[in-house]
Amino acid sequence: MNFFDNLALGFGVAVTPMNLVLAFIGVFLGTIIGVLPGIGPMTGIALLIPITFGLEPTSAIILMAGIYYGAMYGGSTTSILVNAPGESSSVVTCFDGYQMAKKGRAGPALAAAAIGSFIAGTFATLVLMLVGPAVAAFALNFGPPEYFSLMFAGLTVVTSLAGRSLVKALLSTTIGLAIATIGIDLQSGVPRYTFRNPELLDGLEFLVVAIGLFALSEVIVNLCNMNQAVQERLEIKGGLWMSKEDWKRSIPAFTRGTLSGFFVGGIAGAGAAVASFVSYGLEKKMCKYKDELGQGAIEGVAAPEAANNAAAGGAMIHLLCLGIPGSGTTAIMLGALLMIGLQPGPLLFVQNPQFVWGLIASMYIGNVMLLVLNLPLVGMWVKILDIPLYLLMVFIILFSFLGVYTMNNSVQDLFLMVGFGVIGYFLRRLDIPAAPIILGMVLGDLMEQAMRQSLMISDGSLAIFVTRPISLFLLLLAVISITNPYWKYIGIGWRKLFGRSAAA
Repeated sequence: MNFFDNLALGFGVAVTPMNLVLAFIGVFLGTIIGVLPGIGPMTGIALLIPITFGLEPTSAIILMAGIYYGAMYGGSTTSILVNAPGESSSVVTCFDGYQMAKKGRAGPALAAAAIGSFIAGTFATLVLMLVGPAVAAFALNFGPPEYFSLMFAGLTVVTSLAGRSLVKALLSTTIGLAIATIGIDLQSGVPRYTFRNPELLDGLEFLVVAIGLFALSEVIVNLCNMNQAVQERLEIKGGLWMSKEDWKRSIPAFTRGTLSGFFVGGIAGAGAAVASFVSYGLEKKMCKYKDELGQGAIEGVAAPEAANNAAAGGAMIHLLCLGIPGSGTTAIMLGALLMIGLQPGPLLFVQNPQFVWGLIASMYIGNVMLLVLNLPLVGMWVKILDIPLYLLMVFIILFSFLGVYTMNNSVQDLFLMVGFGVIGYFLRRLDIPAAPIILGMVLGDLMEQAMRQSLMISDGSLAIFVTRPISLFLLLLAVISITNPYWKYIGIGWRKLFGRSAAA
């Protein structure tokens, strides 16, 4: 069949009453799962796998995909309103989304998140349909050296997130990399920094650290500055829709976030969290209003939200075209598909076209459902900000504790979260950014594995990172990124030196 016949087949499958209902249930549940801190799409899909056993394979994947990209949007809501990321990819949205809410612009921030999610989700589905196999084939060129170089380039984003001091940002990144080493060494099997505590053998949970550093530290700051915080809350007002200026500033950010997110999501293992950090770093480099980022710029919401939804589509390429999970969530989906008797991979397009094209068509429909479902709810979500501050803090604490505890049913995780909340408070007092800690924690384990694999391939020679063209290119990008803030000083010194020479 040609392309249009395949698409017609897909929509014929997707618009059946049962599949339409499942797509709606998926995006609705995904939004709720994303809003609740600590659950996330991976846990949500894992919990609902038993429901899929009684469904047809196509219906099951439609439900799981709806939860996946619904949660990508839902996580932005609490990030914007109460500085509590619903899941890992929404951490970046806290940086500017919460600042917009404090300035009375929660409505435009939520609208930008919804529209960015729709644009990126639709684009990712279109590319999956048209050039998915080709994109996946390009991503296969990334071996361990290239992947390490990509992660190292990602770490240079700390320059963009550094605030006023690069030294403090590098210190923060080092803390994140140190946290990433906690647990069992995958090669030697030796426990590292666990202090003989069996619960630390798997390392620290990402959301334990993220919720502590962002949500609980916000609670502690408000408790320490209650009078100021109450006055700040009373002043939160504003429209619920994006202005003409917001649209003008958001469209380039939507575009950059969508493209970078899809590319990063198409690289197996990178995931939506890495994609959102990369997109924010790009905004710091390319945005016209880069100096406003971190202070409530709408680009800081539009780009990461577009990126994490585009990354979800990029990860689906690996799942469908190669049978390789591109993220933790698609790994859960792969396991579910294998349990119901389907083997994703290149032959899937030939042997089960109704499955593949039914899923692709349902993703178009699901993205429209997500937009229609969430835009009318912007006003309802903004009402959260009218809750008295003491009740809002109770709400944040309750859902933070509930979300963290339900991940592993571990009381120790609760103590760790509180500990990181205190650390986050002192970091704010010392003007040390918390974002690089999260970035270092996300990338640290991946970098370590990729570097060890590379050195095994090269018999311990570091030359492998500069003799492979893609790896060398990424390392050069990293050098340019980390040195970029100092170029202007070099230029000033150069002009002074030669200016004096010429005068002499």
